[in-house]
Amino acid sequence: MKPGRKPKPTALKIISGNAGKRKLPNDEPVFKHAKPKPPPFLNAEALQEWHEKIDILFAAGVLTEIDGTLFAAYCDSYATWAQAKNELEKLREEENINGLLHETRDGNFIQQPLLGIANKAKADMVRYATEFGMGASARARISINPSGKKENPFAQFDD
Repeated sequence: MKPGRKPKPTALKIISGNAGKRKLPNDEPVFKHAKPKPPPFLNAEALQEWHEKIDILFAAGVLTEIDGTLFAAYCDSYATWAQAKNELEKLREEENINGLLHETRDGNFIQQPLLGIANKAKADMVRYATEFGMGASARARISINPSGKKENPFAQFDD
């Protein structure tokens, strides 16, 4: 793996017009445009997120058959984040505490462990989501022509 900035996929370079006019690689792998199947280990919360997002991402052209594992990781992170947030909310309601601090046996206060779990899962979820263009700034870096037709940059001058 090369260090530095992630390379832009060749398909996206072609669609956006290859602004740098550099030679395009011809050895980039191409995968079948098919919906991946959810892995059996996803829990109900993760599976619900899978079903809510799979059609949207597939229709946008950012998800192929090979992306299933990465998308499953996103869904799993989402489920962990949601579960930790729900558990924190239960603590707030049941124990009438703010849920951010936890008192140790010695009487010291530390960050609630569930908060750390929620924050880590949220960070993972956001990292995975950007791979699929989920998020405003991630979408700004992706340019897709779903029709597959090459756009004519001089079309505005045609009469």
